[in-house]
Amino acid sequence: MIKVKVKKDGNYVRFISITGHANYDDYGKDIVCAAVSSISITSVNLALKLDEKKVSYKDEKGYLEINILKTDDTINKVFLNMIDMLKELEKDYKKNIKITNIK
Repeated sequence: MIKVKVKKDGNYVRFISITGHANYDDYGKDIVCAAVSSISITSVNLALKLDEKKVSYKDEKGYLEINILKTDDTINKVFLNMIDMLKELEKDYKKNIKITNIK
């Protein structure tokens, strides 16, 4: 199962971690993993293009960590949108992806 953990400060996203494998299909054929990867990497790349000083990330096999160093409304919307897209995926693949808020 893919586990997405989100930390917010009020309405602002401060941290996101994504770990695991969906186990929907074999490695390399898993549409849930592919969707999560596409959504998350596209969001990180957009945030970096907007202002590379506001976001840092660590991308290792099976783990993505995103730290929002300095947020503004635009950067926040990028990551709120990312979370919304992952929640839509979670609705259809409850056994493969779980999103939780952390404190």
